[in-house]
Amino acid sequence: MTVTHKPAKRLRRRRRVRAKITGTATRPRVSVFRSNKGIAAQLIDDGTGRTLAAVAWTESDLRGLGPMERAGKGGELLAERAKAAGIESAVFDRGGYQYHGQVKAFAEGIREGGITV
Repeated sequence: MTVTHKPAKRLRRRRRVRAKITGTATRPRVSVFRSNKGIAAQLIDDGTGRTLAAVAWTESDLRGLGPMERAGKGGELLAERAKAAGIESAVFDRGGYQYHGQVKAFAEGIREGGITV
């Protein structure tokens, strides 16, 4: 019997999601990474392989907040940086994580910031 561990399961889900999603210059991919301590994300143009904007939980604006507040505020901060880069819409890549909790709060924060996801 083969034992599949949690990181391996997430990697399989992540690859399955990424097979269907690509980001372009006009509609980049929002790639989310969630660790035990916080959440980070970046806007990626897959055509050129460049990061257009990024946000991480280690920034001073997000450091003192709780996990859910940090995720929502991080989404709004990323949306603000995306608008400064001239981006109006994006494709959401949940990175193999379930769409609830911090990942969902982050996506809603991006939407509240004015980016169509």
